[in-house]
Amino acid sequence: MIHLPSEVATSGGMFFLGIAQALILLLLAPLFSGISRFIRARIQSRRGAGILQDYRDIAKLMTRQNILPDNAGLVSKVMPYVLIGSVSVVAMSLPLFVLASPFGAGGDLITAIYLFALFRFFFSIAGLDSNSTFSGLGASREVTLGVLAEPILMLSLLVIALIAGSTNFGVMSAVLGTQTWSYPVATAVALIAAAFAVFIEMGKIPFDLAEAEQELQEGPLTEYSGPALALIKIGLSLKSMVVAAIVAAVLLPFGAAREYSLSAVVFGAVFFFLKLLIIYILACVFENTLARTRFMMAGHLTVVGFGISILAFMFYLIGM
Repeated sequence: MIHLPSEVATSGGMFFLGIAQALILLLLAPLFSGISRFIRARIQSRRGAGILQDYRDIAKLMTRQNILPDNAGLVSKVMPYVLIGSVSVVAMSLPLFVLASPFGAGGDLITAIYLFALFRFFFSIAGLDSNSTFSGLGASREVTLGVLAEPILMLSLLVIALIAGSTNFGVMSAVLGTQTWSYPVATAVALIAAAFAVFIEMGKIPFDLAEAEQELQEGPLTEYSGPALALIKIGLSLKSMVVAAIVAAVLLPFGAAREYSLSAVVFGAVFFFLKLLIIYILACVFENTLARTRFMMAGHLTVVGFGISILAFMFYLIGM
């Protein structure tokens, strides 16, 4: 197994690396969202907006007045900051550029699952907080999709953690990237289940985000405007990017730096973003091969992903 030196892993350099990679993902999240929209438009034979359109939308919203209903409580006001904050912490803990978590023991699978749950909880509760019918409907859909999707991601990553002998993201990526797979079938099936869960978490068809364009109103975001709406859009784009980064960095860690030097980290960063771009392109292409379905029918499709994750766990138990 490849480990960075312990004095480096606990140094301020790794801490600043975690902050730097979170800021980079935060700045690039609207760009990757724009790339996704651009690819979708091209596949559908539309011109579509440019890949920088999300930046223009955010800049425009930042100049608007921030308006909330009179009966909106504290949850509605703090929700945009909770979304960005919770996903940013996950981004800081992932071994994106090097085969080690910048947070050390803090880069844990269980912690990340709780932070994703916190993200979804505040996103849903804020929809109920405004007492809007449309917001409440979107919030209920978001909770339902979370209950169906999160167990798939949790169980598939748990299988990888059992094989690696640790729930730390850095250890998991190091084992997958530097060692011969001791449970090749279980690992491969777990990767498929994790990819299925990540596809759902990225809000692709037919598991569209609750605030997606096909809604009569924008679900939990109906009552938001101005800078608050801009921050929420950044948070949603960042979450989509972070869950895709779990596949690129933890499950497919090839190309990540094995030593803490500037050249190695830069090469690891370039390789990471190439992998992330490929994941976005594949997700967009696959998305546009699917047709929209009723929401509950899309929920039934999550049973397939859950079955794959159970199968991966069974393969692990029998030693395959």
